[in-house]
Amino acid sequence: MRPRLRSSLLWGLVGALAFLVFAQGYVLLGGDLPVGFLARLGVAALVGAIAAGLTYATEHRLAEKGRS
Repeated sequence: MRPRLRSSLLWGLVGALAFLVFAQGYVLLGGDLPVGFLARLGVAALVGAIAAGLTYATEHRLAEKGRS
């Protein structure tokens, strides 16, 4: 697997897990989410896919400028 692809997939995983952590923290602090667990997993997958795609699309541009 190419390093750029691996990096973007890992950032996608970080984004998905971060969303799940924040959603669970909200519930633990007394908030009531109007959606169920499976819907939250779906949104986490969407967040992860967006994070991975944005990372893949922009990582090479940052590397060219010496910021990576």
